[in-house]
Amino acid sequence: MTEVIATYLVHSIDDNFEKKAEGIALGLTVGSWTDLPQLEQQQLKKHKGRVVSIENVGSSGSRMKGIIRIAYPAANYSPDLPAILTTAFGKLSLDGEIKLVDLEFSPELTAHFSGPKFGTEGIRQLTGVQGRPFVMSIFKGILGKDLNFLLTQLEHQARGGVDFVKDDEILFENVLTPFEQRIVRGREVLEHVFSETGHRTRYAVNLTGRTFDLRDKARRATELGADMLLFNVYAYGLDTLQSLAEDPEIAITIMAHPAVSGAFTPSRKYGLSNQLALGKLLRLAGADFSLFPSPYGSVALEKGETLQIADALQAPGLLKTTLPVPSAGIHPGMVPQLIEDFGINSVINAGGGVHGHPAGSAAGGKAFRQAVDATLSRKTLSEAAQTNTELQQALELWGDKVR
Repeated sequence: MTEVIATYLVHSIDDNFEKKAEGIALGLTVGSWTDLPQLEQQQLKKHKGRVVSIENVGSSGSRMKGIIRIAYPAANYSPDLPAILTTAFGKLSLDGEIKLVDLEFSPELTAHFSGPKFGTEGIRQLTGVQGRPFVMSIFKGILGKDLNFLLTQLEHQARGGVDFVKDDEILFENVLTPFEQRIVRGREVLEHVFSETGHRTRYAVNLTGRTFDLRDKARRATELGADMLLFNVYAYGLDTLQSLAEDPEIAITIMAHPAVSGAFTPSRKYGLSNQLALGKLLRLAGADFSLFPSPYGSVALEKGETLQIADALQAPGLLKTTLPVPSAGIHPGMVPQLIEDFGINSVINAGGGVHGHPAGSAAGGKAFRQAVDATLSRKTLSEAAQTNTELQQALELWGDKVR
């Protein structure tokens, strides 16, 4: 059957979740049922929401908690994420005590989504990086600085051996570091580093501007030789991401940033779950990478939530997989924990953990690569630090434990 099944966490003053579930199933579809004439019931049957399951899961204070699963027939909506989200959670999101935990797509419905253009395996083929996590660094302190400052920082990061460098998500179009110049001049820098070191770093430029201009801007970025796009997906919308990902003229990877998603994910009572917002929906919409808060930093998510996000991005299915990018608060001493938690099909992403290295950004990148190599060789970081100066300096500053 072609349908989407929504899973909700609901809170109520009593445990009559059967009534609550039926009210949702009807309210978001045909509106009412028992008051309809028999003929009209028959006509509307294919549009009626179906209660799949109900589970009482205890209480929180004075409120009872339940898990409700409701199926919505595809006859009710077009096969696009705005229509599906409006159907499954539109006016219901205003309730204040209902959280949309998951959406299960039937294979027939999933077939309407292309998912990531490259995905994990495509990115490995593109980069030639196999058997280890990717390492990424972030531009820091760029606002108000000119293009030469940005290019110098880019070169230092590339010389550290990182696989990717991304713009800060708050770096928009401006006269000091214009979008097209970042791409063209940045490519020149990276080609120069490659010619000297044999290591190729790829740069994710932040795609910003008015929504209806983004497609042409992304196509232009591709023409200019951009490696990757960074995209603040929840500022622009999932459907915008999907349109960019499905455009054959935008033949580069897209990295989804979680900016703004925190407006509707943190509450335990309402909004979207992180595994849905930063996991499944981004994969459906076509993100090749998904950044999300790590369980270790100052804006940390619970580890269980981050693992659920990663699983939604990497679980086998009809679509290509998306690379998880746990971010914030990462330093080289965390590498063994990151690999244990997220595996090798992930991206180790750091800002301060690269730029804050005592010997500079290039040394910061090298320390991360040394930590990755040591971990995969089953060496402790302390052992590896004896023959790797950059890693030793990093451990002296940050230690070798998750804070």
